[in-house]
Amino acid sequence: MIYLLGGSGYVGHAYQALLSRKGIAYKILRRSEIDYANGAVLGEALKRDRPEFLINAAGYTGKPNVDACELHKAECLQGNAVLPGIIATACEEAGVPWGHVSSGCIFSGARPDGSGFTENDTPNFTFRTNHCSFYSGTKALGEEVLGTRPGLYVWRLRIPFDHVEHPRNYLTKLMRYQRLLDATNSISQLDEFVAATLACWEKRVPFGTYNVTNPGKVTTREVVDLIRRTGVSKREFAFFESEDEFMHVAAKTPRSNCVMDPGKLAGAGIRLTEVHEAVERDLRAWKKAA
Repeated sequence: MIYLLGGSGYVGHAYQALLSRKGIAYKILRRSEIDYANGAVLGEALKRDRPEFLINAAGYTGKPNVDACELHKAECLQGNAVLPGIIATACEEAGVPWGHVSSGCIFSGARPDGSGFTENDTPNFTFRTNHCSFYSGTKALGEEVLGTRPGLYVWRLRIPFDHVEHPRNYLTKLMRYQRLLDATNSISQLDEFVAATLACWEKRVPFGTYNVTNPGKVTTREVVDLIRRTGVSKREFAFFESEDEFMHVAAKTPRSNCVMDPGKLAGAGIRLTEVHEAVERDLRAWKKAA
């Protein structure tokens, strides 16, 4: 049996669907029933139920976007930096291995040669290294808190998307925003992300940090071209002239735009679909929200 924290969120629902399809028994820990932010309470539950594995998809992202984190800093800090440490201690004491959904937003740009950041690179969009968003800063702190603890996977998710319209879906967001910022990014197909992370446990790949993004990089304009080409939307998309204009007009906090290298994950035998192919596939299977 697997423990799932944050099962009611966008990523958590994807985990629920995957575990159900695979016939894997799981239990969602809801804060209203078990206060897993209390280490003693979580520890007691772990020792009582003895799950084989724990997945932490809980965290604070802000709605509708990371700008909201600037207004709810205490909640953001607790959910992204403090909670992972509490879970780590409880899991270690109970002898339960686990996986933590982190974020690639702790990076900005690319390596000097234009390639993606690897797991060996020091995050450069954090409280310590750059003028970052509060959200990115707390996610980086969360990874610092976890450090190199044993029995732990840290999975870096980056701008999730899939084929179903949803406020958290990157493709949906692009189609709803009035104007867009053209940027280059690595992104993660949600269903492939959860499947890849669970495969880490199933295949017993070495514990550690993994960039779980679709291979390659894609620009906002390339995604928009695919949206129009597949017929999902024929609207004319408008773009900001520059990032300075975007920050002045539409954003309250800096955004992370970065390229990541998922080579370590591929080296462990887990591969995701090339990013352009994955985006086009999901757009051709696009489903409107009910």
